Amino acid sequence: MRPLLACLALTLLLAPPVARAQEGPYPSRPIRVLVGFAPGGGTDVTTRAMAPRLAQALGQPVVVENRPGAGGNLASEVVARAAPDGYTLLMGTIAALAVNPSLYSNLPFNPLVDLAPVSLAVTTHDLLVVHPSLPVRSVPELIALARKDPDSLACGSSGVGTAGHLSCALFNLSTGVRLSHVPYRGGGALINDLISGQVPVSFASVTTVRQYVENGTLHGLAVTSGHRSPQLPDVPTVAEAGVPNYESSNWYGMVAPARTPPAVIARLNAAMRETLADPAIATLLRQQGLEPAASSPEEFTAFMRAETGKWGQVMRAAGASAH
Repeated sequence: MRPLLACLALTLLLAPPVARAQEGPYPSRPIRVLVGFAPGGGTDVTTRAMAPRLAQALGQPVVVENRPGAGGNLASEVVARAAPDGYTLLMGTIAALAVNPSLYSNLPFNPLVDLAPVSLAVTTHDLLVVHPSLPVRSVPELIALARKDPDSLACGSSGVGTAGHLSCALFNLSTGVRLSHVPYRGGGALINDLISGQVPVSFASVTTVRQYVENGTLHGLAVTSGHRSPQLPDVPTVAEAGVPNYESSNWYGMVAPARTPPAVIARLNAAMRETLADPAIATLLRQQGLEPAASSPEEFTAFMRAETGKWGQVMRAAGASAH
């Protein structure tokens, strides 16, 4: 009997730490939320605005970690391979969660298989901006200039497959011009080159460029959504500016590793809903041009599938690819 008891005691002592940690209620330690872009971009601003309220709802610190690269793919892969325990999450974007599977032939993860949707967070749109050195002040003038010398105008985005890339590709398809796409490693890096004139054109997040349009550092030509931005009511939509049926929207959402327990997903979803329903958070996000859009995990899953199909067609039609 004594050898058996000793064996049992040794087995308990050697039990994996994860197994013991899972005995307590979730969450029992800090939670990491990865952002696939450098500080200063729309995804980063959104996540950091929400993090303190999420921490309050969950009862644990929420740490935001930037892992820029490959249009959000690096951060997404880290989360896809993380332990499915709810402690490593991703604030994903339209790029990594819906577009990149159509752009990368060797993508090391499948968003619809390797990630578990928690909730849509916000929807937003881009703003077509130009540097003042470019002699255009309207969408028709930009189209005319681009047609004079195809591929001569660089169109910067925060990364391959990002909303800015999509908006630029859709603009090229809709107008027949050829703006040359230049991807950056996040919105912050893009803004630096935009305001210095290194890149003259961009479809950039309203969150990151609004202040520069308001102070005259950049010229805002049009918003990409189907309606005008409440933050910039005098700026027309691209469709109003002469490109019929043009509409391109952006969104961010929370995902966890696949196989995360349903109870953990439900806890995270409740925290997301509580955070996005907070009047102070909703007001803060709307001031940045972001619309709170909490959803159920099932709704977010269906939304990701629909967006994957829609933008996959656009990327294929535009001949866009990444390696």
